Amino acid sequence: MDKYDLIVIGGGPAGYAAAMRGIDFGKKVCLIEKARIGGAGIYNGALSSKTLWELSTRVSFINNTLISGGRSPYRLTWKEVMKVHDEAIFERKFQYSCHIKLLQTETMDQLLKYERGTACFVTKNEIKIFTDQGEKVIYGENIIIATGSRPRRVASYDIDEVNIMTSDAIENLTDYPESLVIVGAGVIGCEYATIFSNFGMTKVYLIDRQDRILPFEDEDVSELVATNLENQGVTIHHSANLLRLEKKGDGVEYELKNEDGSTEVIQVEKALLSIGRVPNIESLNLENAGVRMSKRGIHIGDTDTQTNVPNIYAVGDVSGRIALVNMGEIEARHAVEKIFGNKVEKLNYDNVCTIMFLKPEVAAVGINESECIRKNIPVKVVKIDYSVLARAVAMRKTQGFFKIIVTNDDEMKILGMRAVGEHASSAIQAVGLLIKMNAPIEVLSELVHPHPSIVEGVQECVRMLLNTSLFKASVFKDHLACYSLVDGVKTPLERL
Repeated sequence: MDKYDLIVIGGGPAGYAAAMRGIDFGKKVCLIEKARIGGAGIYNGALSSKTLWELSTRVSFINNTLISGGRSPYRLTWKEVMKVHDEAIFERKFQYSCHIKLLQTETMDQLLKYERGTACFVTKNEIKIFTDQGEKVIYGENIIIATGSRPRRVASYDIDEVNIMTSDAIENLTDYPESLVIVGAGVIGCEYATIFSNFGMTKVYLIDRQDRILPFEDEDVSELVATNLENQGVTIHHSANLLRLEKKGDGVEYELKNEDGSTEVIQVEKALLSIGRVPNIESLNLENAGVRMSKRGIHIGDTDTQTNVPNIYAVGDVSGRIALVNMGEIEARHAVEKIFGNKVEKLNYDNVCTIMFLKPEVAAVGINESECIRKNIPVKVVKIDYSVLARAVAMRKTQGFFKIIVTNDDEMKILGMRAVGEHASSAIQAVGLLIKMNAPIEVLSELVHPHPSIVEGVQECVRMLLNTSLFKASVFKDHLACYSLVDGVKTPLERL
């Protein structure tokens, strides 16, 4: 029986990161992947959808310019779209596959073993691998589960991945659908609504069970995104209950019950289910290892990537925590460092930077206003509009804002930030670092930022809190805001 210091089950972003970190420690590692190295991080997920978003955003911007000048819009064929999409996927896939092959031909060949097949637990240390050549059992001192997740399916819907689809089937489309209903107004649903409405070839309907899309975000964020979607021609069914969704001929028919009790029946060409994801754990035989489960995935509790079985760890989507590529990689690296580096510092989820690829893009770190109200946390909030930022003016993209939340005391430690607009994702990293370091806002206030840049807006936010801003909130009330939030009540702060 082959023996390893570390067995990693799953070759997606988390699993790959775990295997590479294990090699850093000079340990003998076996990486098992049943399908394709890179997982959903490359295929049917982050890279795939964001390539489509980037391309659709450019098309939308060009068309806004053309139409405002009285010219006909620019149209890309779906074949042209998928050519760009496939090139991006191939480039990233090629990097991963070449990296694996070259590692196995260099001096690290004795450290890394790559197995293509499915895996399940025999005991807490023994893993059975099923490959095209047969099956075998290997032994691991430590095991990391990183098998990722897949789109959630509903048994009552006939999901054929042709008419009624999950996000896994988007790349299988042969043309733009004339009409598309998206079930679910969370991040993924809103991203695909943005993508297809940007291309301008599809009538999009978005079913939202709540009274507003992105219900976990602040109202000003969701309202701006919703307004832009509607301006792009998207019909948002707010507070709607989906009574049925079924195939009708070559298309799809769905029936809604609205908040006022009325019902409506709408026919579309395609339907996309975007109702969350579920962990890939069914075939692992976790009961053989004694691994405990939770409602959302593998139970972690306070053990920080470690399961109830000391030598078994779970990272990425299977842990049921934050299903993001960046967090999966961080959790994987952290787990390996706990195993071989005796790392005692716990993972901190307070400064997780996220981005939503919408119109405009939305980036976040830390808590938002809604959470402060829900938890009754007294805070100060400062907000600056993109229209007063020189870079935004130069780009002619002045829609958006920065909002920073700090403690309601003299220290004003940063608790969270929301950035909505062009380059939003580039603007939150410094704030994430300050949260991790528990550093004062004066650090950002005194830092020499590049000019002109969007991140200057972050600096102006903290300067407003320090009463040293370039523009005064008392003058530009439509563009600047500074207020306290105590017991759910907003009170303007006295600022020049």
